[in-house]
Amino acid sequence: MDLGILSYGGYLPRARLQRAEIARAHAWFNPGLMAFAKGERTMANWDEDSVTMAVEAGRDCLAGIDRSIVTGAYMASTSFPFQDRQNAGIVADALDLNSGIQTIDLSSSQRAGSSSLLIALQASRGNGPVLVTAGEKRRTKAGSPLELTTGDGAAALLVGEGNVIARLVGGHTESVDFVDHYRGQDDSFDYTWEERWIRDEGYMKIVPGAVGKLLEKVGVQAADITTFCFPTAMRRVADGLAATLGLADDAVTDNLQACCGETGTAHPLVLLVHALESASAGDRILVAGFGQGCDALLFEVTEAIDQLPDHIGISGHLTQKREEDRYSRFLAFNDLMIMERGIRAEVDRQTGLSTLYRNREMSQELKGGHCTPAARISSPNPGSASIRRAGKPAPRKTNRSPTSRRSSILLRPTV
Repeated sequence: MDLGILSYGGYLPRARLQRAEIARAHAWFNPGLMAFAKGERTMANWDEDSVTMAVEAGRDCLAGIDRSIVTGAYMASTSFPFQDRQNAGIVADALDLNSGIQTIDLSSSQRAGSSSLLIALQASRGNGPVLVTAGEKRRTKAGSPLELTTGDGAAALLVGEGNVIARLVGGHTESVDFVDHYRGQDDSFDYTWEERWIRDEGYMKIVPGAVGKLLEKVGVQAADITTFCFPTAMRRVADGLAATLGLADDAVTDNLQACCGETGTAHPLVLLVHALESASAGDRILVAGFGQGCDALLFEVTEAIDQLPDHIGISGHLTQKREEDRYSRFLAFNDLMIMERGIRAEVDRQTGLSTLYRNREMSQELKGGHCTPAARISSPNPGSASIRRAGKPAPRKTNRSPTSRRSSILLRPTV
């Protein structure tokens, strides 16, 4: 039985911050930022974070699929909203998955996304499908190149055995403590080293070694690779790697830098989902993740991809956009600028954890009520007591959410 990818999903925030607005705001301080002023980056809303975006991607991935078959839910990110609460558990609750599943957070490296995919594939063999999600909303210093080149987003993949749309040919990992950047426990922002050093000593030495060993192990020639997904904001790095490895000139996929930005741990999965959206049976897709080493995974697309129902995916979200030209809004949404919120902001907004747990069906699993005669969905569920007072039958429960802001209630201590 083939092991590989069963379904995919993606999510990108609707807002697209114009990079020219960022560069103009800081031109007085760093005129060199105008070199990054082309295009736009995805911008999460004030009530979105890595988990809410992962939930959206997971919904897209699991559309039309019986969720009772899922045996695990993994999430990768370096910008988790919680440090001591399992974020993958929140994702599982919001997606209404069974409680008897394995939930795992993976973090501490930009390679966490590709590593979670590789681990999930191994865990799903003989045990049932595993949902892999990755989401990122990285905090960057105002006026830094990273602020312009990164983006917010998430991707999800359901992996396991069966009628896969992309069969796993093989995978390989090289673990090397090469530090291109880091963020300590008490630091708010990444400390990044010199770009040329990262390119020459990191990308160009570590990645070819990992990919070369993978291709040798599975007996595939580099020239037979159809698509190469490598998460970097520097397209010339991916082109250089392709040339070093002997890949075809047109194998390097679009890194989405012009319309999205680099989405951190999620980006290998984002690029993989984007590649699958236009893939045909027989295509071979090579995915690599970089960060203190390199993960390399090779997939071969099967004929089952033609029967996969439509998903919004990455392509759908790229078209569903709204241009944002107010840089100050981005600063406020990312807590990079302190805003006066008035006296009402002084009230105690801490969530009562016992209340949250008792109402988890509403607040975390996002279940409401469905009135059959009126075909009306409501949240919260009116409940049998209020329905009896009205002399009407109780509505049946549903996991359909009547609002577009589906996840903010899960995470904020401001319920």
